[in-house]
Amino acid sequence: MRTRLRAPGGASTITLPDDAKISDLISQIKEKTSLSSFDVKYGYPPQPLILEQYESSQALSSLGIKLDGEQLTISARDPPQEQTPVVASKDGQNTGEAGITKGHKPIGLKKKTMEEEVPELPMPSRGATLVMRVMPDDNSCLFRAFGTAVLPGDDSSMPELRSLVASAIQSEPEVYTKVVLEQSPDDYCRWIQTQDAWGGAIELGILSKHFDIEICSLDVQSLRIDKFNEGASTRCILVYSGIHYDTIVQSPSDPPHTKATLSPDLDKRVWEQDDEEILVYATELCKKLQAKHYFTDTGGMAIKCGVCGVIVYGEGQASGHAQQTGHYDMAEVTT
Repeated sequence: MRTRLRAPGGASTITLPDDAKISDLISQIKEKTSLSSFDVKYGYPPQPLILEQYESSQALSSLGIKLDGEQLTISARDPPQEQTPVVASKDGQNTGEAGITKGHKPIGLKKKTMEEEVPELPMPSRGATLVMRVMPDDNSCLFRAFGTAVLPGDDSSMPELRSLVASAIQSEPEVYTKVVLEQSPDDYCRWIQTQDAWGGAIELGILSKHFDIEICSLDVQSLRIDKFNEGASTRCILVYSGIHYDTIVQSPSDPPHTKATLSPDLDKRVWEQDDEEILVYATELCKKLQAKHYFTDTGGMAIKCGVCGVIVYGEGQASGHAQQTGHYDMAEVTT
């Protein structure tokens, strides 16, 4: 296969066998461009090709990109820059699930667990029970929660959703600027496609527009509902608990509808946009969650370091402790 390279030092062409590996492509790029660290983009509009997320021994054909005849744009990678912690976005929710800056290694802040059963809400008029499906605490909870609602049954959708976000950012540079993203768009796109990257308001906005669905993000602590792509014909509902996202569903049930016992496969996950009653039900369910303190107050919470045992207050202090000590395993505690 023949692939054209467009680099700061000029254009060149590389030739690789059909069974070439990712390591072969990286070696050729380094040889032709004399760059030891670089970013790669392909297609139009240009989309990032994050070679580091794959095994170097993996076949190029597994990328799902036709490289024969393709032009790759190569640019020198900027060295990482220090950034200051950011607590919340202008949308009112943390842009990262734990609110820690994307330029730093994320603090492993664990979400608050439900000591009792997750509360459920009877919906007699609908012959159903309102349920919160709890997502794993795996740094992909936003993508998993959205995928559960819109792409049910597809457990492999998280990488695709991350890639979709990166592509949207690259295609609208006038919208997703360095100021909005709090780092360069290229760095953000690299970051969001890693499995440890959290998602937040930026990702919800992009996903809601791409799938043409209204995402209602219901904050447990404040009971505020943030709507993304408001006015779309259908909506899904996510529960935001400060550092975590879960999914609201409607499960068919028998009277008195106080307990959902059927398979999640039968869940109703999407509602019509004019169904305001479902938001009332969802808010009532979140009141039950709030009463059980199923939220994390990221501004003033007590956080215990799992490495040295020190207790700090708020994510700002937690971030400072992590940067000074290299301790990133932390959890909210009651003092």
